[in-house]
Amino acid sequence: MSKRLFVSVDLDGLAAEVEAVQELFEGASGLSFVDPARAHVTLKFLGDTDEDRIPSLIEELETAVEGSGVGPFEATFGGLGVFPSMEYISVVWLGVREAGDRLTALHEAIEDRAVGMGFDPEDHEFTPHVTIARMNHAGGKELVQEAVRECDPDAGTLRVEEVRLTESVLTSEGPEYSTLESFEL
Repeated sequence: MSKRLFVSVDLDGLAAEVEAVQELFEGASGLSFVDPARAHVTLKFLGDTDEDRIPSLIEELETAVEGSGVGPFEATFGGLGVFPSMEYISVVWLGVREAGDRLTALHEAIEDRAVGMGFDPEDHEFTPHVTIARMNHAGGKELVQEAVRECDPDAGTLRVEEVRLTESVLTSEGPEYSTLESFEL
């Protein structure tokens, strides 16, 4: 058996703020919105992981978080962006205004340990962000482009005190997340 896993910083308590940002894109055809209550910054997507590897993964993640040199911090979220480009939009995201350097330090420490265990390395530069929507077709592309260019929303500040190892189970209603382990900063 395997589990679909990722490592994240969750935006607990900012669901209303994330939902308010999503409302900027109301009416954009082709967008499917992420549940604001599940909003998070993905530090490392691990993918399908054999269950027998999870205990050693937890040990490595604990070492990575401790070794990152990052203690509890305040992160401020705001601004908008898209991946991979404004011409071809697959993801709409909320940015990190303050503490992106700390999230990057956590990502780098986790990436090193995960790759050392045989997980695939990232194939792109890490950009701290919160995915708020996915674009399934380009029907509402112009509305999305306009909102990203012209809006600069604030989505609040969060005290980050832990990193989580999360299991994602894909369902017809969207992914269901459960925390397997938390790592205190």
